[in-house]
Amino acid sequence: MSEQLKVRRKTRTGWVVSDKMDKTVVVAVQWRSPHPLYRKTTGRISRLKAHVEPGQCRTGDQVRIVETRPLSRTKRWRVVEVIQRKELPEEVATEPVLPQRAEMAEPTKEQPAPAELAKETAEEQPELEVAKQ
Repeated sequence: MSEQLKVRRKTRTGWVVSDKMDKTVVVAVQWRSPHPLYRKTTGRISRLKAHVEPGQCRTGDQVRIVETRPLSRTKRWRVVEVIQRKELPEEVATEPVLPQRAEMAEPTKEQPAPAELAKETAEEQPELEVAKQ
């Protein structure tokens, strides 16, 4: 037994659909199979859990996974490589835009101060009573 047999492992290509677990991603692998009686091919999707180092891939990436020994109750695959990364939009602003102190203290001409609103409504009410009589 000096020769080592090279084991040919199953490989699959799929898309990462979840990366919320620690060191684990869920990869959706699409495959087709013919119906046993009617021979029409139908598409199926398998969701496989694969081991990955933190930060290696994220949701939306296309990855290649290879079968391995059981790593946990449901994890039997490892991520070998990231084939294509998902395009992320550029960050517009990382900090929320807050109004300046001067803008908060002084009311604008479009929005009168609350005291001025109270005066205007008090002035309008007697005019309405006169118009009703």
